[in-house]
Amino acid sequence: MTPVLSEEQMKETVEKFKGILTAEGAEIINEENWGLKKLAYPIEKKTTGFYQLIEFKADPASIEKLEVAYRRDERIIRYLTVRMEKYAAEYAAKRRSLKQNKEA
Repeated sequence: MTPVLSEEQMKETVEKFKGILTAEGAEIINEENWGLKKLAYPIEKKTTGFYQLIEFKADPASIEKLEVAYRRDERIIRYLTVRMEKYAAEYAAKRRSLKQNKEA
């Protein structure tokens, strides 16, 4: 997301897209706020941006609606939707469990 957003606006944007997913019947598995990070290259004359990771299970038709919403929202400067294969999903589950164990 664009770096000019306040913390509240950033959270509001994330909730908007989570709402789109849940309205389409998607199951949100994990959500991580990576915060403000430097971009690999300037995008729209911006060198930083807010990063957010949302892992979810959804019907392929709902992903198209989500991506259309991403394109229409000016606060989103880049997005990446990835389908995880079996081994990547297992690795992500292990990573989440290790993270939860460290927090506990």
